[in-house]
Amino acid sequence: MSDLVWSAIGVFNWVVLTYFVLLNGVYLATSLFAFGALRRYALRLRSLDLTDLITSAGAPPISLIAPAYNEEVTCVESVRSLLSIEYPDYEVLVVNDGSSDDTVARLTEAFQLEPASRIPTASLPTAEVKQVLRSRTQPSLWLIDKDNGGKADALNAGLNFCYTPVFCAMDADSILEPQALIRIVRPFLEDDSTVAAGGILRIANGCTVERGRVTEVRLPENLLAQFQVLEYLRVFLAGRMGWAALDATLIISGAFGIFRRSAVVRAGGYATDTVGEDMELIVRLHRVGMETGTPHRIHFVPDPVAWTECPESVRVLARQRDRWQRGLLQTLTKHRKMLLNPKYGRVGMLAFPYFFFLEMLGPVIELLGYVSFTITIVSGRADWYLVSAFLAVAVALGGVLSLSAVALEELSFRRYPRISDLLRLFGLAALENLGYRQANTWWRVQGTLSALRGKQSWGKMTRKGFDTQPETGD
Repeated sequence: MSDLVWSAIGVFNWVVLTYFVLLNGVYLATSLFAFGALRRYALRLRSLDLTDLITSAGAPPISLIAPAYNEEVTCVESVRSLLSIEYPDYEVLVVNDGSSDDTVARLTEAFQLEPASRIPTASLPTAEVKQVLRSRTQPSLWLIDKDNGGKADALNAGLNFCYTPVFCAMDADSILEPQALIRIVRPFLEDDSTVAAGGILRIANGCTVERGRVTEVRLPENLLAQFQVLEYLRVFLAGRMGWAALDATLIISGAFGIFRRSAVVRAGGYATDTVGEDMELIVRLHRVGMETGTPHRIHFVPDPVAWTECPESVRVLARQRDRWQRGLLQTLTKHRKMLLNPKYGRVGMLAFPYFFFLEMLGPVIELLGYVSFTITIVSGRADWYLVSAFLAVAVALGGVLSLSAVALEELSFRRYPRISDLLRLFGLAALENLGYRQANTWWRVQGTLSALRGKQSWGKMTRKGFDTQPETGD
């Protein structure tokens, strides 16, 4: 190769190093903000009786909207968990999005569903609703059976039949902890400008589920699932908690979030032209609020938990990460006028640039960086000061940040009581940057290419099912 090419590779290596410095620098900053916010939150909880707060403030009625598509393996346990939630006034709307398996049959048999009348309260466009069913044994459980239109379409169908001022959007394969709604609704009681609040997702693989509740928390045996446990701790406790402390939350997980129904309907409901409808809605709520001058707050609450099953095969995990990256790219390009626009406050000046430059464009830079550093090392033309800095920032600091996420978990909530599980998490933090991260980068690059090609499908997400204990008589 010519000296000009080697010079260009050298310059690009510095670009890659700068990217890692910025990325991990932001991770470090949000971890520090998260540490302070979690400490303040924990201290406040000690002096706060959530049940008294709910009673005195008047808990708003909530509708749980759970889209379901081919969820026959997990849907019964998930619905049982929803029906056992400790909350004074709520109902469950399961929206069957044209499943081709036995989802409807399983739910009908387990809960004795029968046709019922329910009048729509909104007219968001959706695929045709074929029937509405209600449980004979659980009057608060409804099933809206519709043609397939995708998750966003199913959520909009649920919104059309929602009667309550607040709704919870979640996945039909998720399990909420009994006090999850009591905990996540708190921002709506304390701040009238709240339009949305998100909780934390935890991995249910390896845990024991009994009667719709997680009764024993364990790390999964599958290595891919173990890495995802660590990843979720970092994303939620160190990432989203930190952005929430900066009042710049840009994502609430589609698997567990609550919303003011009027704000979402006024904003047009969920977008059906993206596979990242959860993030797109949050960005749009920020945008509509700031453009209309309407006060709005979006919160992250770290202790309400939804347990979810994560992929245990490389193929399914790759499809999931491909879809996540496509949703990110679709959302950020759709609302690109917010980028570095002071009109949109901290969201436009801090959160949006981070996700645009470091999360959306970052995987391409990272992958090419691995290639360029490998070429320079193999060719014998490496600047070893630069290589050492790269390894220190990309690998060592990345491991430290993952360790800090485990430390935040242990200091705050201690969901993993076994010392062996904690030791495994610390070991995973050291190993994550030696293969798993690079694979994740490759899947996200594939997602970027898929988005550029206009791919819209979700891809098949195979479920294994929760580790359930047989029910016994009381």
